Amino acid sequence: MRNLKIVGRSLVRFSTTELDPLPLTASAWDAASDELICAFGPSESRAVIELKRLQPSHQRTEHSFKHIASWDAPCPLPSLSCDAILDLHHFSDSSTSCLVLAGGDIILVRESPLSGEELVEIVGSVDAGIYAAAWSPDEELLAIVTRADTLLFMTREIENVVSVQLTPDDVKVSNHVSVGWGKSETQFKGKRAKALQDPTMPERIDEGTLSPYDDNSVNISWRGDGAFVAINSIEQGKRRMIRVYSREGQIDSVSEPVDGLEGAISWRPSGNLVAGVRRLEDRIDVVFFERNGLRHGQFDLRLTPEQLKDLTSSLKLKWNSDSNVLAVCYPKKAQLWTMSNYHYYLKQEVVFPESDISAVMCKWHPEKPLSTTVATSGSLQILEYLSAAVAGSVSPPYDFGTVASIDGLTLHITPLRVANVPPPMSLLQLPLQHAAVDVAISKSGTQLAVLSNYDVSVYALDITKRPVSAPRLLWRSDPLDGHSLRQVSFIGDDKIFVLTDSWDEEDCSLWESQQVNLFYRGRVGQGKPISGLFTCVDSKDLHLQFLDGEIHVLEAEKASDAGSKSLSLVNKFPSFAPDVRAVCQDNKVLYFGLTKSGILYANERVVVRNCTSFTITPAHLIFTTTQHYLKFVHLTNASELEIPADEPQKDERCRSIERGARIVTVMPTTYSVVLQMPRGNLETIYPRALVLAAIRRSIQAERYDHAFLTCRTQRVDMNILHDHAPEQFMRNIALIVDQIKRVDHLDLLLSQLRDEDVSETMYKETLTTNDAEKKGSLDPHSTDLKVNRICDGFLAVLQQEKYKEDRLQNIITAHVCKNPSDLETALEMISQLQDVKHPLTEKAAEHICFLADVNKLYDTALGIYKLDLALLIAQESQKDPREYLPYLQALNDLPLLRRKFTIDDQLGRQGKALQHLQAMGAFEEIPDYVVKHSLYVDALNMYQYDNVHLNEIMRLYADYLSSINQHKDASIAYEYLSEYSLAWQSYRAANLWRESLSCATLANLPEAEFTELATTLAESLVEAKDYLSASTVYLDYLSDITTSAKMLCKGYFFAEAVRIVTLRGRPELITEVIDPGLIESSASMTEFLAECKGQLQAQVPRLLEVRKKKEEDPMAYYDGIEDNNIPDNISLAPTDTTSGGTFMTRYTKRTGTVNTQTTRRTSKNRRREERKRARGKKGSVYEEEYLMNSIERLITRVNGMNDDVTRLVEGLTKRRMRERASAVTQAMQDVINLCKRSVGEVYTAQAVAQTMPVVEDGMEKPVGGDAVLWASLEEGTRRRDPPVLVEFKDLSLLG
Repeated sequence: MRNLKIVGRSLVRFSTTELDPLPLTASAWDAASDELICAFGPSESRAVIELKRLQPSHQRTEHSFKHIASWDAPCPLPSLSCDAILDLHHFSDSSTSCLVLAGGDIILVRESPLSGEELVEIVGSVDAGIYAAAWSPDEELLAIVTRADTLLFMTREIENVVSVQLTPDDVKVSNHVSVGWGKSETQFKGKRAKALQDPTMPERIDEGTLSPYDDNSVNISWRGDGAFVAINSIEQGKRRMIRVYSREGQIDSVSEPVDGLEGAISWRPSGNLVAGVRRLEDRIDVVFFERNGLRHGQFDLRLTPEQLKDLTSSLKLKWNSDSNVLAVCYPKKAQLWTMSNYHYYLKQEVVFPESDISAVMCKWHPEKPLSTTVATSGSLQILEYLSAAVAGSVSPPYDFGTVASIDGLTLHITPLRVANVPPPMSLLQLPLQHAAVDVAISKSGTQLAVLSNYDVSVYALDITKRPVSAPRLLWRSDPLDGHSLRQVSFIGDDKIFVLTDSWDEEDCSLWESQQVNLFYRGRVGQGKPISGLFTCVDSKDLHLQFLDGEIHVLEAEKASDAGSKSLSLVNKFPSFAPDVRAVCQDNKVLYFGLTKSGILYANERVVVRNCTSFTITPAHLIFTTTQHYLKFVHLTNASELEIPADEPQKDERCRSIERGARIVTVMPTTYSVVLQMPRGNLETIYPRALVLAAIRRSIQAERYDHAFLTCRTQRVDMNILHDHAPEQFMRNIALIVDQIKRVDHLDLLLSQLRDEDVSETMYKETLTTNDAEKKGSLDPHSTDLKVNRICDGFLAVLQQEKYKEDRLQNIITAHVCKNPSDLETALEMISQLQDVKHPLTEKAAEHICFLADVNKLYDTALGIYKLDLALLIAQESQKDPREYLPYLQALNDLPLLRRKFTIDDQLGRQGKALQHLQAMGAFEEIPDYVVKHSLYVDALNMYQYDNVHLNEIMRLYADYLSSINQHKDASIAYEYLSEYSLAWQSYRAANLWRESLSCATLANLPEAEFTELATTLAESLVEAKDYLSASTVYLDYLSDITTSAKMLCKGYFFAEAVRIVTLRGRPELITEVIDPGLIESSASMTEFLAECKGQLQAQVPRLLEVRKKKEEDPMAYYDGIEDNNIPDNISLAPTDTTSGGTFMTRYTKRTGTVNTQTTRRTSKNRRREERKRARGKKGSVYEEEYLMNSIERLITRVNGMNDDVTRLVEGLTKRRMRERASAVTQAMQDVINLCKRSVGEVYTAQAVAQTMPVVEDGMEKPVGGDAVLWASLEEGTRRRDPPVLVEFKDLSLLG
């Protein structure tokens, strides 16, 4: 579908002022400077060779040549009338040119010779003369075929390394076996057609007869990698044979015999085919050979009988550097052919104004695939092409996807929106009078302009007519003599502009159509080379691009004067971009240009550097990348263009495509993009970006029917119809019902609703504009109610009288699609229809059975006590009538309340069933039913005003609570019922000593049992270290003053102990019980404070040491060793590869990352790792966390002992134990001071932060043993607030 478009052309006509000018005989590219090295002569009248460099100037005249050297070149061979240049090659690295002459001389010309070197030097000579010569692509070997039938390989220093004789025995090298690829014999023609014929045996075998116009030439062609070379020569005057030699001079193969094979040969650089020319009586073919010498396809050059008769000289072939274009050189012209889908297209025909041309030479640029020079002996054209598709408008509603493909005298036209016909076929074939050079399609797609080398033809095209008719010629311009036509472009639908070059003028010329002809409008360029002309997407203004990247605009109203005054500079790309598009956005024109190196510009900004093709629509920039992605960019200011990342799974603006696919055209109306694969076939895709953009446009225009159909055909979630503009959707529900006329379509919309804002999840808007920011969105708190709100909105509309009859099915759907489904209301509605015997009753039942689970519908119908409705639902289901009919009959025979109880009980609605039992007055069944289904609370609420029944239910509830060990609630229930004998036991089980003893007293428990109860409770309080409560029990209920005082001393309540013993008249217990208690408590407190001090003195320095080690050598810390021999592939940086290790893999002794599938996953390993973490063994990775937690616990414990120490010191002082009080006070102060210092060291801001990896999206969190380590590392990164120390106040009496 792509054409070759001329984006640069220089015309050079050599001087004719000399009496005997030298003809141009050879040329070579200087790839370093993009300059052309030209060789002139020798001729029969002048045995002189001149070497000149064509300067990179737009003024291609004889003054543009820089003279390099000239010398006499007499022919040493008497058989030749004059010498001839067989090969001219330029070495850019040394500024040296090598010429190989037919007489046998090999000449080096140095443009910058060093001292001791000559400007022109004959470095070698072949006495027998030379037939052909060619340098290898790597410029390391020179292949020469001498007139003595010898093949020579020479190095760059012109030293012979291989010498091989071409002998007739070479034909025996290959034993060809053809399997008939592409032959008619191998095609299927039916079982009766030549069923026994061997397809490997052709009907006719070529003998290799020579063409009558063979020039007896020898030609050489290297493969692109320089590994093999092919030589086409005549063997013994009988047949032409292509020999293939390896780089070492070993013959690899020879070609099979081909009748009429001529001397042209060109090996495709990619290496798969060798091209040659075969002349037959009725046609001339370009034939292809494989490296093994077997034929592999062909194509016809499509010559008319007159052209075939006039063509009496041989042709030349030359592939370009990327193997995509084949140049065929005729005596008077050159043709450029490309291949797609195994069809060869004639894309360009290069002609010359001279009539006395005898040969045309073509030389491709070695590094720029589409740059070439085509020359004759007296003139030269330097051409630069662009491979681009000619497509029609991409602006709706004219985006028919019309594509025009040039193929010689045929123009293939396909409107892809109408018929997606793959090439080489097309919907329309337009025969042309002359080979096309360029094609343009008008804005509306109704006209077509075809530019040839001679004139412009304009055709009418009607794509809307069915069937699409062939284009009709409107008018053809007069021939533009003296001009070389380059490009054509439309402005609007009727104005055509043509850009031409001239052999006699420096600047290009601009022509404009008026009525039915072209009129000259003047020269453009101002002395600068022009690339071409183009228009905006809206086809309003004409733009011209120059080769330096400048873009000038020529406004339509000023087009009558194409001079410099009407041109204005509007943009300049940083470098030349031959493929240019423009679009008007917010009253500003955006210019996009794609360089041949893949850089895509937006004005002066570089958008991407890996673009392979692009196009623009009024809303999007669309381009493909070398990573095989199709990307969409919303159009805005050039500086604000947002390029999506390579994340097709997350971003609608990025999509994966087939490798090497290129954009042909885009059709926003059908939200489709047409791509062409490398082999040539087409693929139409519907990218989410275009589909969603179309849906959003339809929603904004309140065309919900269009948006719905787009969602339906493109499988887009229907929720976007609401979520894109929620408030607008809710306002226009009546409009939606009117637009979506089909009942099943509205059902589809309602059934796909769900409580999710898809505009923020699946289809998040990527266009950030003011309109997008103002768009209403769902309140996150109301998202859960979205479905119900929409269904209620539709019900409010559908239940109106004008919709109620026709939209009954939709009403049922709206009820069922609620969350949860409102099945009862829907079934009530069907029941009402059933009661009036409506004809749509069965249809409604069938529909609701389709939407919801039949079993659930059956149960719901029973739940509303509609047996007739349940029978109707059952009949629509797959239920067995032998099961449901007897059951429904049995229910029908029961009284109403008993029927409701039975139904609710079966449906699991025991609460309602209990109410039916109460209504029936069947209390004798209620206790058993309550116990069976644990309906105690429901029963209590039901009988809250009936004390008799309430107490019975409460007793059942109390027994139930006691059985499930809820003793507190059970004891309260027993006490409510005055069941104190059961209440005190439940209170005792709940460890509520006050309530238990109180209820035991009210229950008149015997004294012995009461004493036992009190003793048991007191002992349990002592075990719980609730000494104050225990002393109360001993004192009040057991009258044991001594034990009570001891309990108070254990709890450091010395003042209370003194008060009790003095109150009860036992002062002697102060010396017998309280003083020993003080001594014991002071000793235990002093010991406890000493342990705290020792723990701090041991753990704080160790913690600081661990942190220092981790900071200095993290890997050794996590490995538990202290060496520096850490492998180089260990890194602290998180990674998702498995080649290196992280701190986690270092510790776990496993390669990979936290995302690895080989981590320890079993619960056993997790428990073992948790035990390691709890122990915090010295040297382990958990030690730091263990030390931090231990220090925090110690400080918390010291704070808790503050009040105890205060009471202890006061008690010691009161009992004249001053020394002991001072010792306890000093120990407490030492611990407090040490805690303060430790907090300052441990919780300092300079503490080493834990290195923690990040679990990226798509990575698994660690499990098993690794999860414990991960949790420990997370805990280490958590910010810890330093604990607050409670101040200890000294007793002033101690000093």
